Parts: sequence; structure tokens; C-alpha cells
Amino acid sequence: MEHNAITSDLALTKKPSATLPDPIDQEVLEEAARAGVLYGKRKSRTNPRMKQYIYTTRNGVEVFDFPQTLEYLEKALVFLKNAVAEQKQILIVGSTPPAKQFVRELAEAHSYPYVVERWLGGTLTNYPTISKRVGYYLGLKADRAAGKFDIYTKKERVALDKNIEKMDRLFGGLEKLTSYPQVLIVINPQFHAIAVREANQRGVPVVALISSDGNPDVIQYPIPANDHARNSIQWFLGHIKKAFKEGMILRAQQQAEAEKAVASQEKARSDV
Repeated sequence: MEHNAITSDLALTKKPSATLPDPIDQEVLEEAARAGVLYGKRKSRTNPRMKQYIYTTRNGVEVFDFPQTLEYLEKALVFLKNAVAEQKQILIVGSTPPAKQFVRELAEAHSYPYVVERWLGGTLTNYPTISKRVGYYLGLKADRAAGKFDIYTKKERVALDKNIEKMDRLFGGLEKLTSYPQVLIVINPQFHAIAVREANQRGVPVVALISSDGNPDVIQYPIPANDHARNSIQWFLGHIKKAFKEGMILRAQQQAEAEKAVASQEKARSDV
């Protein structure tokens, strides 16, 4: 089968790496192939800047050089692990239909803000204004929960409820955005070009799952792979989830070491 021929070839074409096994584990490669990770868009849509990540073209569809995908993924995971350990604010963006569910689940599981609906222009470049609007939205929800809407007429309550419902779609995922975003994770940066542009303007590092039609030059940590298939997105976010967990473990270790160092210093002073 052509699929098996591609995976066999890719398993043998790995470039040298200090962090990845050589050759590529066939099971890992097969899993990625089944998830559609290897496949980009049609060749006619390929961004010239992405050609360096393409292994071959089959039936008019670009096939990624999976060894490179793994290399770039590993760099991104190390970065994210350290970002979590340093308690940086991470904003996850994925508003395409295949990405919404997985982005929401990952972000909510780790209490990170996210965008699965329309990107609000100025989220990064005009953060103070966006923050005030989110605060207003949260205030309305709190007032409704506390029964403060009871003083209004039925017509007024209906209007307030509709306003909250509208803001749910706009700000629902931004409730955890309590400080300026320091890292942006994006599924399909071509679709979320405005978000990426704002991140570049503000110097916010971008980690992105990017297909063959994207521009890797505007992404600090590009992962060349299928960014439009559910299984591929799930595969990518599964690795991100592991990096988050490792970052939390590292943070706990660092905090324990810091507390131990402080205790040692205090003991040394008391012994003097």
C-alpha cells in the first residue's frame, strides 16, 4: 500500500537529533499516519516557505517530512514545559470546527484561557480594553447568579440575558485571562492570521500546528503537520497536554527546592 510505503520511507529518513530516537519508532510513525498528521493541503496551495518541510507529493497532496515534524514538536514541547513551570499565561486558539472541542477541553482542564469562536481584534494589541470588557461580562454573570436582576422588569431581564448570551460566545473562553498572554498556541495559523499578527506585534511567542499552506516565518515554534483534521489536532494537543503535565511537575520540584533552600538558610542563620 502507498500509505505503508510512505511511512517506511520516512522512518529511514530521519535527520540527526539529540532528543529523538534514530530511527523513528515505527509505531509512532504509524499512529501519526493513521491520524492524518503526515498530510498537508494540495500542492497547488503550498506556501513556498513550507517546501522545506515537505517530504513528497502523492496524488496531488503534500506529505510532510515526519522526522522534521517530530524535531519541531520536541522544541515546542520543551518551550511549553518551561512556560508552564514559570507560570506564564498561555492562550490557546482554535476556532475551526475540527479544533473547537479539543481546544476547549484542554484549556478548561488546565484553567487556561482559550478562543474557540471569533477572535476579538485587539485581544493582544489592546489587552486593557478587552480585559475591561471581560470584567464587565463576569460582573453581569455574578449579578445574575446573586439574584440582582430581580429588581428589573421581565423585559429588562430578557434583554440582559440575551446580552450575556452574546457575550458568552465572545468572552466565554477568556474568563481565565487574568493577565497579559505570554504564549499563544494556535491550531491553523493561516485561519487565525489576525491572532498571529497581533502576537508578532506584541512579541508573544507562537506555537502553531501549521499545514503546507501556512507561513512558518511568523511562527516561533511551527509544527509542520495536518492542522485541519480532527485526529491530527487531537494527536498534537495530546502531546501539548503531556508537556503541560511535565511543566506542572517541574514547577512543583522547583518550588520544593526553593523552599528547602530557604529553610537551610534560616537554619544556618539560627545556628550562628
